[in-house]
Amino acid sequence: MRRVLASLSLCVLALAGCDATKSDFPVRSDAVRQEVEQLDTSVEVVQITAQNVAQFDRPRRASSGRNTLGTSGGWNYRVGVGDILDVVVWDHPELTMPAGERRTPAESGLRVQADGNFFYPFVGQMPAQGLTPADIRQNLTQRLTEFIPNPQVEVRVVGYNSQAASVTGEVKAPRRLPLTDVPLTLLEAVDAAGGLSEQADPASVTVRRGGRLYSVDLKSFLERGVAGNNPTLQNGDVINVPRLAMAEAYLLGQLVRPATIDLTREDVTLTQAVTRVGGLREDQADARGIFVFRATDRGITVYQLDASNPAAFLLGTRFTLAPRDVVYVTTAPLYRWNRLISSLLPTLGLARTVDQIQN
Repeated sequence: MRRVLASLSLCVLALAGCDATKSDFPVRSDAVRQEVEQLDTSVEVVQITAQNVAQFDRPRRASSGRNTLGTSGGWNYRVGVGDILDVVVWDHPELTMPAGERRTPAESGLRVQADGNFFYPFVGQMPAQGLTPADIRQNLTQRLTEFIPNPQVEVRVVGYNSQAASVTGEVKAPRRLPLTDVPLTLLEAVDAAGGLSEQADPASVTVRRGGRLYSVDLKSFLERGVAGNNPTLQNGDVINVPRLAMAEAYLLGQLVRPATIDLTREDVTLTQAVTRVGGLREDQADARGIFVFRATDRGITVYQLDASNPAAFLLGTRFTLAPRDVVYVTTAPLYRWNRLISSLLPTLGLARTVDQIQN
């Protein structure tokens, strides 16, 4: 892709040395039909006017709100293999495992074995896997009534070892997070992993669950409070925060400093971009010929801003550039346009084909 863009830049810059002839404006699609009829693409020319500029005045980086995971139901922890249980039978200290001064409940508790059971005095093996602590308490109470009248039993998990979610990608401390009886949301998991890195793209978070990959726009929750985009995690979830993809636009032609404009973290308008490279070259640029080339699914769309009246730059402040836009300022617009079409569009078409193959 870099070679494609480099070739595009070279062919556009080469046009800067061509002789110019005076031409009429505005440029029309039918005026270049001869130049592009041999290409396997379509070209549409759109003049940027006060009547249509509103449709281009849309923030590119607004979050989509996408969430293919859906909303998660309520969380109710179920005991699994490796969990540690603490069982207390009131008024029967002989049935309560003493923690002691130097032993924590997790150290003196009852571990759920590989078969999903744990051993308890008098009643023997008790099932635990897949049950809630309340379920285990009820079962154990029923079994103990054979030996103790009206037993008062408490069961709690003191070692959460069986269930976890993992956070990877652009977070400061990727890690495995144990799931407990307290629900763990996506944002809480990211925060527990040190938070987002500077290169993170929270709008494109993925969650792998049950062999399927889901997309969650966490940015929409952070910025707009979309509650459904902060789902509760489940056992085995793998969260990946991707790196924010580089996005650029390319400014060429009769500009003071032709350059690349970074669109990765902010929206940039046509006027902003031209200003950042020092503006038009007053001795050579024809302000009527400010073109923006954009590859679309249907072909190539070329937007033209006629800035012969400086007030037209106000329209440019409402035209948001898109990644891989090519902004070209020419000296003799129609002559350069015809040469530009025949040289530039095949390269743009190739770039669009490569994008489609990659996606």
